[in-house]
Parts: sequence; structure tokens; C-alpha cells
Amino acid sequence: MTRLLIPVVAAVLAIATALVPSAPAAPIDVDKSVLDAQAQRIATIKKVHPAIVAVCMQGGQGVGSGVIISPDGYALTNFHVVQPTGPLMQAGLADGQLYDAVVCGIDKVGDVAMIRLLPKEKGKPFPFVALGDSDKVRAGDWSLAMGNPFSLAMDFTPTVTYGLVSGVNRYQPPEGKGLLEYTDCIQIETSINPGNSGGPLFNMQGELIGINGRGSFEKRGRVNSGVGYAISVNQIKNFMGHLRAGIDSDHATLGAAVGSANDDAPLPPVIVKQILDESDAFRRGVLDGDQLTYFAGRPVGSTNNYKNVLGIFPKEWRVPLTVRRKVAVGYETKDMLVRLMGNQDVEKEKPPGAEQPPKGPPPPKAPMPKGSGESAKMYQTKKGYSNWYFNVLERDNLLTAFKKHGDFSTVPGAWVIEGAYKMPDREGSLKAEIVENKDTAKVTLKMNIETTLEPLKQNELALQKMPLGSGGLMMAMYHYHRFLTLGEKGFEGGFAHGGNEPFYPFPTDGSAPKSLASLRVDCAVILTKHGSVNCRWYFSLKDSMLLGFEAYLAKDSKDPDEADPCEVFFSDYKDVDGRKLPGRIEVRHGDKRYAVLTPTKWMLNK
Repeated sequence: MTRLLIPVVAAVLAIATALVPSAPAAPIDVDKSVLDAQAQRIATIKKVHPAIVAVCMQGGQGVGSGVIISPDGYALTNFHVVQPTGPLMQAGLADGQLYDAVVCGIDKVGDVAMIRLLPKEKGKPFPFVALGDSDKVRAGDWSLAMGNPFSLAMDFTPTVTYGLVSGVNRYQPPEGKGLLEYTDCIQIETSINPGNSGGPLFNMQGELIGINGRGSFEKRGRVNSGVGYAISVNQIKNFMGHLRAGIDSDHATLGAAVGSANDDAPLPPVIVKQILDESDAFRRGVLDGDQLTYFAGRPVGSTNNYKNVLGIFPKEWRVPLTVRRKVAVGYETKDMLVRLMGNQDVEKEKPPGAEQPPKGPPPPKAPMPKGSGESAKMYQTKKGYSNWYFNVLERDNLLTAFKKHGDFSTVPGAWVIEGAYKMPDREGSLKAEIVENKDTAKVTLKMNIETTLEPLKQNELALQKMPLGSGGLMMAMYHYHRFLTLGEKGFEGGFAHGGNEPFYPFPTDGSAPKSLASLRVDCAVILTKHGSVNCRWYFSLKDSMLLGFEAYLAKDSKDPDEADPCEVFFSDYKDVDGRKLPGRIEVRHGDKRYAVLTPTKWMLNK
């Protein structure tokens, strides 16, 4: 009997021992770097989340996301997010409130839009985020996506996801009619879903590096497959001036078909296969068969490289490019500045006298979008603009800043300029006179030989292009006088903000630049039209000083000598009776310097 109990007792003791609470295990040590990374992540989310926007229809129905980038309420989102909302929408913030908002500028090709939120209290700043540098982003970096997927947060508190950057410089083709083309974009595994569109992608410092817009989804549902795409913030920076100025932006083309020389080679050279005669690339000397080696400072090793870099620029920007060309002995390289063409088809103006459709009753006006009285006041329609109100606002702000350098509206009379000139083959004394009255205008220029132009009477292109080889210096001087003294009133054909654009002043000592890219100065642009002449006026973003302008007398001509503008560069500004005027004026036409003018005396309103 005792022997039988021994096993039983032993079993009972074992069970009892197992039931006795054991001493607590020692805590697991967590590496400090892990805790620090977690703390940084949480701090970053806390810092940026007040600026995340839920973009809504009137009434608060969510359609997408966005992010505020300035204290006065400007925010970025996708074009395909604002398309269903119309120009007047509402925007929810993490404070739980809905704000009225209005569309500013749009970029249909790049799928970007800018909206502006209106504060509840006039003058109260909005929370906003800083713009980062997407060129520094690398595969393997951590990233944060924030937004309002599936409209989950009824109080507009943004959803946060965390993941890796899977790739950079990705290309996603357009989705119909050339729109929604994602070039040079960031590929992410960071989860984004319907409703995240337009929301921000951040680096771990809380800097905006992209706008989320596309994802690869399982076809039978709307489940993220782990592949998303964000528009790089550096691409958006190129369009920022256009977006703020209410422009319906367009992307660039080179005006040439570019492709691989040999599709069977592992890394075939990229060559120009066909080029349009009317393109600036053709006028600058790009030829069929040229190998494209650098475009806007980036190496071109494949057609994918080329599409990526081309797609990040607005139309009509000038960019440097390098071609390699086979010659009689070996190869030569050629650097050039090329003005890019537009991507979308544009209806051209009909020449005077062209057949016009029969006139009928005017079409009914489109109903005004519904919105608050304040936001409705900030929306104005005009062809070519997503919101003309913001173009006028940016234009007038720029001209007000420029006016600090001198008010020329009080000296509208005759101007006389004296000084010296220097050309490649001669030099001497300079005298110019610009006279303009209500119905007459006359420009006289003496550089050894005296030449006269009456801009309102002499319409022949050959006369307007005088002096020979300048591209129309006297016509340009007439427009310069008109721009400074009359402003908007002097340009019946148009007076608008043209967004931001690079300008390339050449070294004043006549030396060859280190590179064409090194000449770049970012400028705000004013576009004018008077008669048949279009001008582009370049103002430094740094101090709003007028750095130069281009006068196009025959922009659409296929003849390079006719189509190239008269380019005027201003420098060495001096004080003249309380107004800043240039002490050096360089005139270029095509790829050549025509002359350098050195005014020593300005006589205004004589």
C-alpha cells in the first residue's frame, strides 16, 4: 500500500510545485537606439499631424487628403482629388473643424493641385510642414504616409502608416489623354489606400518628400498590394510658382522623338530619332542621330532616365542639354540651352481675317459653384487658368515688390539714354531715345549708324527686327519703356503672372561659363502681349529685381533668325533720381551676343 501511495504523493507534490508562483523574469533590455527611433517617430507624427488635410465635398464628405505648406493656408493635394469637388471645397483638419477652401492652380499631367484654406479668424496662421529634398531620398529609407483612407476618421484625425521607400526615379505612364503621368516618382511599401490620394509622404525628420497619388491594388477589390507611388516634392517645386499663380499648368516635351539606338544592347545609347522643325531644340542645333548624354544636368543612360527627367519640368522652361555627335574624325559634344515645348494640344489663335463661325446667341453662363461668400470671391474663371483670382494676386504682389526699386509711372514721357556700346566688330558711343504719346511711338538708336522705328506704324517684320542681327532691339526698348511706365495698361493682349522659371545670365566679362547649368537664376515671370509682340519678364526671386526680358516678334516662325527672341540682360544697377536702372545691358540673339550697352546717363520724362 505504501508503495502504491509513493507515486501518487510524488505526482501531487509535482502539481503543487507547478502551481506555486515563480519569481518574475528579468525585464528584457531594449536597445537604446530602438527606443530613440521610436521616440523620434512619435515626435515627428505629433509635429506634422495638425497640418494634414482631409479634402471634402461641400458638407464634409471626404474624397481625399492633402497637406498645408504655408501659414497662409496653401495646401497640396492631387488633381484627381479636386476634380470631383469642383473649385470650391471644404477641408477638415485634425482640430476637428471644417474649413472653406478654394482651388488655386492645377497640374493635370502631373496629378497635382494647390488649394487654399480660409481661416476661421482672419489673419490666424495655419499649421504647416516644411518641404524636403526628394533627390536625397534613397531606397531603404523609412517614410511616413498620412491622410484619410476610406474616410475612417470622422473627426479628421489623420491615419499614419510607416514603411520603406522601395525605389526612386520610378516612371508610371499616363492614364488616358496624357494626364496623370507620374515621372521620377517615389515607390513605397508604406501603405496607402483610397482616400490617401493627395496626402503627404514624410521622411523621418517630418519634411515633405512627396504627395501620395497612385497604388497597385488587387484587381477584384481595393486592397493595397504593397506598391504605392508618390509624386516627388522636387518636381512639385518646379511647378510651385505656376500653382500659386492659378495657372492650368502643362508639362514639357523636347519637340523630338528620343529612344534607344539598339533595343538588343544591354545599355544602348539614347538618340534623337526625329525632331520637329519648329522646336527650339532644332533651332539650337539638335540633329537626328545625336546621342543625348545629359539633360538638365542629369545623365541620360536609358529612355526611362530621359522620360523621368523630362517629365519634371513645366513647358517653356529652358534647360541645358548635351549631345554627342559623330563627325569626320571621332565624336564631338555640344552643350546648349533649349526651350521646351508643351505637352498638351493648344488651340492656336486664328490670324486676322480668318474665317470665323457664324455668330449666334452666347452660351449660357455656367452656374457659380456653391461655397461660402468669402471663398466664392476668391474664384475667377479665365481661359488657360484654373483660378484667375490667384494670378492677379501673385502678379500684383510681384509688381509691388518690384516697385520698391523705383516708381516709373510718374515719368511716362520721352526717355534718352547716353553711354557706350561694344560689339564683336566695333564699339563707340551710344544714344537712344524712346518717345511715346497716346497715338504715336518712336524709337531712335544711334550706334555709329542712326536707326529709327515707329512701332505702331511699321509692321514689317524686317523693320521691327532692326538693328540687323539684334532680333529687334529697338522694339524691345519700346516694350521696356512701356512696361515700366504703363504696366498693365500698356498691354492690351495680356498681362499675367507666368509662374517661376530659370533665367541664364551669361558672365559679364564675356568668359565661357563653367557650365550652362551654373548660370541658372530662379525667377518669377510676367507675360505680356502688345500688338503682335510677346514678352517674358524675369524678376529675381531673391529681391524682385528685373534681371532681363525676351521679346518675341515672330514666335511661331520656322526660320531660326525670325523665331528667336531679342534677349536683354540687365546688371550693374545704379541709382537714378531714386530709381534703380541698369548700368550694363547685354543683348543676345540666337546663340550669339549682339552687343553690350553701357548707359552712363538716363534722362527720364524729357
